This record gives sequence, C-alpha cells and structure tokens, in this order.
Amino acid sequence: MTTPPATPSRTDVVPHLLVNNIEVVYDHVILVLKGVSLEVPTGKMVALLGANGAGKSTTLKAISNLLKAERGAVTKGTIEYRGQRVDRLGTDDLVGLGVCQVMEGRHCFPHLTVEENLLTGAFARRASGKGLKDDLNKVYHYFPRLKQRRSSQAGYTSGGEQQMIAVGRALMAAPSLVLLDEPSMGLAPQVVEEIFEIVRDLNARERVSFLIAEQNTMAALRVSDYGYILENGRVVMDGEANALAGNEDVKEFYLGLSAAGRKSFRDVKHYRRRKRWLT
Repeated sequence: MTTPPATPSRTDVVPHLLVNNIEVVYDHVILVLKGVSLEVPTGKMVALLGANGAGKSTTLKAISNLLKAERGAVTKGTIEYRGQRVDRLGTDDLVGLGVCQVMEGRHCFPHLTVEENLLTGAFARRASGKGLKDDLNKVYHYFPRLKQRRSSQAGYTSGGEQQMIAVGRALMAAPSLVLLDEPSMGLAPQVVEEIFEIVRDLNARERVSFLIAEQNTMAALRVSDYGYILENGRVVMDGEANALAGNEDVKEFYLGLSAAGRKSFRDVKHYRRRKRWLT
C-alpha cells in the first residue's frame, strides 16, 4: 500500500518575497531600519503601514535596490525573491526578474504623452509588435481614463491620472511583484478609492502580487490580505488585514478613534509612551 504524499505546510511554501531581519544604514552612520522582516505570498496583497518617517519607503527601496543612489545600504539580513537572494543584484536585474517599484510622487515624464510614458515601462524587456500592443491595450482596459488621455502630455493630467500612469507604466514591464509607494498621497478620497479598486482588480485577475507602503491605513487594509505596521524602523505589529482593521490600538493610533469615540490628537499621541502593542 502506497502512502500518499504529505500536504506541505505553510513553512514549506517559498514566499514570493521574503525580507529577513534587514538593517539599513544611510551615510555609513544613520540606522533607519532595525531588523525588519516581512513576506509577501504569491498572488497576495500586503500592506506596509506607518506614519511618515517610519521607514516604509526605505523598506521598498531596500527591496528594489535603489538605496545606493541615496547613499544607503542594507548592512544586515537578506532579501529573497522566489527563493533567490536578490539584495546584491542591480535594479535592472530585478526588473528583469519581475520586480517593479512605483515611486512615491508618481514621477511621470511631464513632456511625454500619456502613451509614451506607458511605453517606457516596456523598454527594459524589449517588447515590440503585437505583444507590445496587447500589453498597452491591457493597461487601457484597467485604466480607461488613460486611453481617453493617451495623446495628452502627462504634465497636464491630474494627480490621479498621473498615479494611474505610474502604475500602468509598471504593468508594461510585465511584473509579478509591484512595490507601490504611497499611492494615495495628495489625492482626493474618491480618486484613492478608485485606484485601490483597480489595484485589487489587477491582483485578482492578473495574479500580480503587491507590497503597498501607505499612510492611509484603512484604505490599504481594505484591499490587502495581510499587513505590517512600522514604527521607527521596526515592525511593531502584523496580522491579517481584517484583524488589523478591527484592532482598537490601530484605530486609536492612526484614526484617533477608540471604543470611547474620537479622541483629540493630543490624547492620541500618548501612545508613544504607552506602546501597548510592544508589551
């Protein structure tokens, strides 16, 4: 009688992205990240949350190897993508493997048209012909507003449209993992909701994994499967997105809400002394 193979446990599954106990130092002296660990399972959306200056953008830049341009370096720990260590690879190598970052602030080419901006995303993989046209049509399917503005200069589009351009440009590189940095910054709530819904649709239909660094805690948790909260360069809490969204500490510290109702900013900032989630 043949024994059936054992079902692999969660620990047997290689995460899409695994960040293991990394430290990041700027200018050889400023310690910004202090032992950050996280993972992004294949086909999932993970939120990286925290206040401004908590280390969210630095974490994304450590993963995409953009720190060197800012005189930063990963001095401890490892970063693995699909089981392969990648923290020593170049940014272009990572893009070739399927890792793309959408930078904070969108960074479109203002004097190029919307379509020309999108096409720059396909440059690294040398796409052309029918394949390139199909990829462009796919972006227009998810972002129909960009199709309407395809001949407009990107510098004359709205902030929401520029964020769509930035995400669409990343999709043109055919990524399997997108690092999305502060997608809601400077946008109206209705536009933020629209962009997050499109990102969730992309995740569901295209199976693109997302790591989303975001200050808008509730907006990010609504579309994510899991979340990590950073404070002063450390992960202080993590869990399923629904659990974090319902956590009283998270609601109090990030929304000024508690079981007793809304609090003033002066009351909320007392958490820095209590740090209940570290006890």
